[in-house]
Amino acid sequence: MLLTHGYFLAEDQREQRIMKPYPPLGILSIAAWLRQRGVAVELFDTTFATWPQFQQHLLDNPPDVIGIYTNLMTKLNVLRTIGFIKGTPALRGTKVVLGGPEIRHHAERFLQHGADVVAIGEGEQTMEELLRCMKGGGEFDQVAGIAFLRDNQLIQTAERTLLRSIDDLPIPFREGIDLERYLETWKQHHGASSVSISTMRGCPYTCRWCSRAVYGGTYRRRSPRVVADEMEQIRDRYNPDAIWFVDDVFTINHRWLEGFAAELSARNIRIPYECITRADRLNERAVELLKTSGCFRVWIGAESGSQRVIDAMDRRVTVEQVREMIQLSKRHGIQTGTFIMVGYPGETEADILETIHHLKVSDPDHYTITVAYPITGTPLFNQVQPMLISPPEWAASTDRDLEFQRPYSRRYYRFAISRISHEVQAHKLANGPMLARLNHQARAVGAAMAMRLERRFGTATSAKK
Repeated sequence: MLLTHGYFLAEDQREQRIMKPYPPLGILSIAAWLRQRGVAVELFDTTFATWPQFQQHLLDNPPDVIGIYTNLMTKLNVLRTIGFIKGTPALRGTKVVLGGPEIRHHAERFLQHGADVVAIGEGEQTMEELLRCMKGGGEFDQVAGIAFLRDNQLIQTAERTLLRSIDDLPIPFREGIDLERYLETWKQHHGASSVSISTMRGCPYTCRWCSRAVYGGTYRRRSPRVVADEMEQIRDRYNPDAIWFVDDVFTINHRWLEGFAAELSARNIRIPYECITRADRLNERAVELLKTSGCFRVWIGAESGSQRVIDAMDRRVTVEQVREMIQLSKRHGIQTGTFIMVGYPGETEADILETIHHLKVSDPDHYTITVAYPITGTPLFNQVQPMLISPPEWAASTDRDLEFQRPYSRRYYRFAISRISHEVQAHKLANGPMLARLNHQARAVGAAMAMRLERRFGTATSAKK
């Protein structure tokens, strides 16, 4: 079996500017699970490869089965890979299995485009059973958590029961890829290397724009002991400068956080790390535990500075909480980051101005901004589906390309992002270099004027705008 993921850094211009790649933990976890059970697995990490190199590898080493992780970013390359495999005589015996968050709500379409089987939900047990079924010539009907076509009809088996204890998962098989290449890339572009770890699966919160296609609304956590084991292994083998915990809400369980900090202290594990959390799952004690356990940066979700928009998102947090926790974290010497989203349904220019005010007052060290887009299967998608504007062809687009009726044009939101960035940066430079501050102020004024003109003359319904 060959496991891959279809992400090519060389084709991602945005990431080439950022250069913070992380290995595909999903297929590394499945590889570790299968290897533990005696299944021969090969990994092909496409991140630093090119499409021709990937094609040649398939031709030189035709797999019996190829499993491809499929998400919003990799969807088009996954379809390209399926087309290449099914259109190449030397590879027509290869069975294509897809898994990942993009599968649940598009299963039939992926099958119609050439996939043999798709795995829906958690993948380790499903892939093991599916491979044994293929090897033994059994019927797919008995494998939970999959879908396939029979006589052009969609057959979907029973939902896969999630693992009760994810402590049963082996440590991801990082040895199967060139992890040093990631570390070198980070070092070269940022002066410090970083490795990603996942300690939990699922999220019990109900943010309307967030996909829950793989783990649903569950919350399952690996024990502090097992997480510390993985950190020790990574430290001893790779010695990174930092760790990135990819969990949705790292401080969701304060008892777990106490145990985690105690475990690291008892074993003298001290690796700087950053994580994501929610303001309502932080307090003085939680921030102290983050600091003592090595956290150097915490990302606290906000999405907007307007309480009205936050409530529309079902974030279940207040703007004041976010501001307080950003400031509390900074007082404890932890860098802070936050996330901002513009263009959410119902957002007005007044809400955008509140977001600018929020960023000035809370003063995070870092923040990211994106324009809201509807992911299929989410409550946000269901809300805006009647308002979609000329949906593009499914096989040639992703959900990021979906446009829906908003108060303003797409170009307006580009100007809004520019205004937010320059106005907040000018505020940060209040006591800094005058020329730099004036430059940002001038750009903020220009962006505000462009927003005004676009609001007056732009076409809100035009996706091209």
